[in-house]
Amino acid sequence: MLIKKPSDIPSSEITPKSAYINRRKFMAGATLFGTALATGAYELMKPSEAAQAETTKLTTVKSQYSTTEPATPQKDIASYNNFYEFSTDKHGPSELARKFRTRPWTVKVEGAVKEKKTYDVDTLMKLATLEDRVYRHRCVEAWSMVIPWVGYPLSNLINQMQPTSKAKYVMFTTLLDPGQFPGQRSEVLDWPYTEGLRMDEAMHPLALLTFGLYGEPLPNQDGAPMRIVVPWKYGFKSIKSIVKIDFVDYEPPTAWNKAAPREYGFYSNVNPNVDHPRWSQGSERRLDGSLFGKHIKTMMFNGYGDQVASLYNGMDLKKYY
Repeated sequence: MLIKKPSDIPSSEITPKSAYINRRKFMAGATLFGTALATGAYELMKPSEAAQAETTKLTTVKSQYSTTEPATPQKDIASYNNFYEFSTDKHGPSELARKFRTRPWTVKVEGAVKEKKTYDVDTLMKLATLEDRVYRHRCVEAWSMVIPWVGYPLSNLINQMQPTSKAKYVMFTTLLDPGQFPGQRSEVLDWPYTEGLRMDEAMHPLALLTFGLYGEPLPNQDGAPMRIVVPWKYGFKSIKSIVKIDFVDYEPPTAWNKAAPREYGFYSNVNPNVDHPRWSQGSERRLDGSLFGKHIKTMMFNGYGDQVASLYNGMDLKKYY
């Protein structure tokens, strides 16, 4: 199958209006397999093992940062995904991620830190108290969800790593493994996927190091075993399946900015006043379990302006998009 580059993909292909309706047959099985594999199984589990894994719950506390908006149904979150490492089709990841191996899994920490170190993901999960945070999640293609993530502030991990004064940005890298990630066999992006945050953004209490959703371990297609969630930015900034964290003194190159710099800036804050070159960002379709999802007005910084707007005082947010 021919894989198009981002600049060649029309909006109708990126987010087809009937996409998540026509393929609901994937929904029922996606969460079960994703949750089961996130617990560490290396092969597709037997029904009895899968049923046991499905009941796995993460111990969490409620967070003060949660929105009161109703959460998107779990089956929709687990079956409608942007994860180009698996597929450019939004329903492809839920099928293709079934055998993705999330254990053993380690994360390298390098760059401007007191001590370069490799962490086991299970050790990182126990570093701080896990919180249940219900966040709005806005995709650049004008659809959105409300997702009950499980994690703790990224700042907790950063403090543990002890970056030096030279660290101005944090760069994240996704696993490079074309054997498990069929999408990496294409040239749709420059693999491995990389993303970055300015240090003050990464240290903000809303930035979440994430290990689960709906009280369970992350489904593979949602970024298992560990991802970042930055709720005031478009979804592609919330990098999945992280294997490396670098502290650097320069603005790090990021996957979508390298692929289409005119369309995807480094900051990628949700800004309804700046249109994407191929569509408006003024409204979004909220996936809420209904057939079509309701259209709502997009809020500046995805509704988190009171908390994060001060990070960008004096910046031209049309220039630094």
